[in-house]
Amino acid sequence: MPEKQYVIDAMTVNDSWRLFKIIAEFVDGFSTLSDVYPAVSIFGSARTKPGDANYEKTVEIAKKLAQQGFHIITGGGPGIMEAGNKGARDGGGRSVGLNIHLPLEQEPNSFANVKLSFQYFFVRKVMFVKYAQAYIAMPGGFGTMDEIFEALTLIQTKRIKPFPVILVGSDYWSGLLEWIKAQLQSKGFIYGEDLDFITVLDDPDEIVHTIKRFVIV
Repeated sequence: MPEKQYVIDAMTVNDSWRLFKIIAEFVDGFSTLSDVYPAVSIFGSARTKPGDANYEKTVEIAKKLAQQGFHIITGGGPGIMEAGNKGARDGGGRSVGLNIHLPLEQEPNSFANVKLSFQYFFVRKVMFVKYAQAYIAMPGGFGTMDEIFEALTLIQTKRIKPFPVILVGSDYWSGLLEWIKAQLQSKGFIYGEDLDFITVLDDPDEIVHTIKRFVIV
């Protein structure tokens, strides 16, 4: 067999086996999270340290939500994810950590009492959106932006039912929203009503109230 053909065949076999790993991650996620309702997914920087204002605010928000009957889902790692899981645990809710295998930064935090581990980002992203009745984005980087814009795209294209997408920190997010209005909206790339999918808030009690108005616990 020519060497090139052998390499192609080997890749095909590897891809076929990879499908079983992907299916296994979906099955594990669906079976573990099937009774996690209602839940809020919280996103934000993995690099935020305990004692930081955003870390402590995340703990407060998650705790208040848990006390109101909501479970909290995070990426299971450090920073804002850890803060969300800590607040959920302190508030008596289920504290779900969906960890991802990464070469750097991502180690599971100790505050999640429901833990899943994923190799594939896209499987993990399905779990975030499938089992959440609201999204909260604390200040964060590319990963936070990725999760938020994916949810907005799914809502915009009516692939999922609308739910609250709350950006916490008007100082942090105002520049992004101004750019969206000045560039995307003004050029007709999005409609004005698409911005209605986004809510910017600062006060933890107002965040909880906004989510409670939308979700029946």
